[in-house]
Amino acid sequence: MVLSTPQGLRQRKVADDGSGDSGAHFKAESEKTRQAHEEVVWGQTPDGEVFRVPTTHDVLTGLFHPRYPKSHLDILNLSLLGLQLVLFYILPRPTAKVFFLFYFVFWRAAYDAGLGWVLTKQSKRKWMVREVQHLGWLDEKRNPAARNWIRAQLQGKMGKDYSFDELPLEYNTWLLFRQLVDVILLNDFLAYCMFSFACFRVPEGLSFPVHAMRWIGGVALVVFNLWVKTEAHNVVKDYGWYWGDVFFQRGALVFDGVFELAPHPMYSVGYAGYYGLSLMAGSYAVLYVSLAAHAAQFAFLISNGCTGKRKPIALRKPISASETKKIKKVHSSRQIPSSVEDNSDQLSTPAATEGETATDTETETECEGKASGTLRSYRPKKPILLESTVSQHDLHHKYFRRDVVLLHNIDLLRSSDAMLALLLVYVVLGSSLPVLSYNATLALHFAHACAWCMFHSFGLGLLLRAQSKSKYLVRHFLKHYHYPSRDHGDGAVQEAFTNWKALYNISLCMTYTSLTSLAWKSYTAPVAWFEGDALLCHTLGALLIALHGWAAMESFEVLGVFGWFYGDFFMEDFPAHLEYTGIFRYLNNPELMSGAYFLGLALISGSKLVGVLAVIRFVSHWWFLQTVEHPHMQKLYGDSLRKDAGFVKVIKSVASKNARLLESRAGRHVPEIKRVAKEVKGTFDKVFEETADVVEEFLARSKPRISEVMQETKVLLQQSRERLVITRVARDLSSFDTTKYKVSIVPSQSGDKRFHIGESIKVNWQAPARHSRRDWIGIYKVGANKSTLVTKISSSGLWVPVHHEEWDQDAPVDHTNRITTLGKEPEFGIVSFEGPTLPWTIGQYEVRYHHDGKYNVLSLDGPCEVYVSKPVALDLTSIREYLTYTVPLCLDSDPDLIPLSCGGIQESADTDPAVARDVDDFSFWSEQQAKRICYVIKQAFGVEYAPDVVVADANLTALANRILVSKQLLVL
Repeated sequence: MVLSTPQGLRQRKVADDGSGDSGAHFKAESEKTRQAHEEVVWGQTPDGEVFRVPTTHDVLTGLFHPRYPKSHLDILNLSLLGLQLVLFYILPRPTAKVFFLFYFVFWRAAYDAGLGWVLTKQSKRKWMVREVQHLGWLDEKRNPAARNWIRAQLQGKMGKDYSFDELPLEYNTWLLFRQLVDVILLNDFLAYCMFSFACFRVPEGLSFPVHAMRWIGGVALVVFNLWVKTEAHNVVKDYGWYWGDVFFQRGALVFDGVFELAPHPMYSVGYAGYYGLSLMAGSYAVLYVSLAAHAAQFAFLISNGCTGKRKPIALRKPISASETKKIKKVHSSRQIPSSVEDNSDQLSTPAATEGETATDTETETECEGKASGTLRSYRPKKPILLESTVSQHDLHHKYFRRDVVLLHNIDLLRSSDAMLALLLVYVVLGSSLPVLSYNATLALHFAHACAWCMFHSFGLGLLLRAQSKSKYLVRHFLKHYHYPSRDHGDGAVQEAFTNWKALYNISLCMTYTSLTSLAWKSYTAPVAWFEGDALLCHTLGALLIALHGWAAMESFEVLGVFGWFYGDFFMEDFPAHLEYTGIFRYLNNPELMSGAYFLGLALISGSKLVGVLAVIRFVSHWWFLQTVEHPHMQKLYGDSLRKDAGFVKVIKSVASKNARLLESRAGRHVPEIKRVAKEVKGTFDKVFEETADVVEEFLARSKPRISEVMQETKVLLQQSRERLVITRVARDLSSFDTTKYKVSIVPSQSGDKRFHIGESIKVNWQAPARHSRRDWIGIYKVGANKSTLVTKISSSGLWVPVHHEEWDQDAPVDHTNRITTLGKEPEFGIVSFEGPTLPWTIGQYEVRYHHDGKYNVLSLDGPCEVYVSKPVALDLTSIREYLTYTVPLCLDSDPDLIPLSCGGIQESADTDPAVARDVDDFSFWSEQQAKRICYVIKQAFGVEYAPDVVVADANLTALANRILVSKQLLVL
């Protein structure tokens, strides 16, 4: 923001608030000339007060120049610095090493831990300003002595354009904070230098050129360090050097010059002098202390963040018209850009890089952009196609979809991720295994082959069964990945089927490869081929392997790739019909012949382990056919599915003829034979049916029980997390009449105590005059607390104070008057649960009034219900209208976030019709708000989405279209 009046802040590339020219301050004529040419810099407090920022002087000039007046803090600083020099001179070398090591650790801790803690509290809670205000240090009436002392200290350090009385509290507090920072920084620097000098030694065994290079490199690093610090200060001036942005705003900093040399130069290359002194001192102790101190400085940087205004997630800012034409031209010629990073570099260049100062900013996205689109008329029950201008946000989600970075975002249902995980497992296990004996090697190969066999039949079988019953794989990709609106859900189906095919093929190959490896490890060539059954076993084994190969090729010829990969589990629009040709003319399930390969290898290798694996393979594949494939085929084809194949019919026919022949020859024994045969057949049928019934009954009963156990475990884990709180209970309740405390939930707009999720819940409270001003009200699920006298679980942030001014966010202010003493009449009030203090899960809740910042319950009311309404119809118009109501609630009704169609604020840049913002676009401050929308959609429509999918859409019409497509696609 660049303004030339005090109504705003002047953004300047070079600000003269850190001038070190001492002579100009003592010559009135030079001062007037400098001010005449100097551009005025305006500051603004968090409350909106605008003021002129006075000129400040750098610390070295103000502290060491004899013509500058010295404050009491300057005298303290100089005394501490002088004390270090004296101690370095009088202490023995071994003692000096130890002393200055701990002395440096103290000042480094004061810098990184102390200043980091203070800056964090100031950034988030304005803690320093509030403390100074509370203590009255700058209040002439409350603490005139402290005010006059501080005024004298600051005026002596500032120039003639500084007026203590006219400047706001925030600026004077910052100047006072600077004095503390100067003490810490200078003593930290000198303590490190003294430690380095105390550890100085001349390394032995090095040649003269090495010593020369060591000193040249050390001096160069120290000089480079000084240059970086000087240039950095020239860019950020005192405002950035002393973290002024956590106190007031002085316009956006422009980070150029040395800030284009390296990221965060003051904290990265700005510490090169540490390593220069380590080289010159020739001490490993100095080197390791330098590394530790530098690491602590990076921890300070990370914990305190960087300068930058908080930016909404999914904010669509259209690309400039020239770049839009360039992209359209590229798309029209069907040229694919090499990388999205190249596009982003061409499309937007930030005006300023990230800075170095601490702030409460929580930048949660790197993608800026705002796509505009034309809101078309809504056609019920049909998905629509959205047209929008190009934005960086849309380009990002076009080319990047939960890509794996190392192991982040890994998805084992994505074939490429599964192969990556498999490769890593094999490499790690292969390199960590010790040298094994022959038997141990066989056992390992058996376990490996058995694991792949079980996974292929049971693992993939359960996955395919879930796909058949609930379209599990399609739901998974719909939930976690964003697809364009124009694909009508085809993208999710195609990606699910593509990844299934790859997983199935990997598993199939590994099953046979692992078995072959086991057979090879256990195989021993016969000494005498023509003695015993060695040749016979090899011959029969080769024939069985050939039989399996022939059956597999015949099956593939009939099924094609569609049937080979179980395409009818995924694609409903693919023309599929039953064909009993080829090998299927004779067998219903020729896949069972896969056991012939296992049995053939068992005969050839003569290994019992391979034989056991052949049995496991046959049983597991039989389970797959009976539990997964047959039920799905029955559901798809019904009565057209034949019962007996040609081979079975022939066998039954031959058996029937032989039975009649046997019956004619048996004579009078025929009835007895029939009875026995019937009983045997009945026994086998009964055993099979009872076994199947028991298994099905077990699965039917265990599934809800397992779900119940999982849900209970989830609840217990949640409760255990909530119970990780030290319940603080007051002991002075005897002096309070608890009957005079009352709390009641204000009915909702419908007149009852039912609140739609996201609606504010207002609570009336009443307390006697002498109630504690630290009282607070929390909202909890009914039944979560068994006691009505003491709350024993954490509120998890779902609470509001009775008196907001007595709380510093989530901590009571220590120095407040805890008891209200004025008046005898009861005190009344109303509090409101909104935004993050609301419960964002449906259920029954109660509110509890607590005493004095503790967990004693003085009153409670409830229950009230938090619910999610259902849409009136499942068409595009109804879904969009439903989202128009619920999405703003999930976004805390923030006008900067909600769509224009719901009352959002239109920025000045959005008025340009060429890059107009779509009226249905919305954005987020955090991913938590996207999770709220996902939860509401799941409760209302039964469709699950990951937050990334909602963030990628960030448009009411697009999201409504996605929900409609998902509902149509997931119909079972």
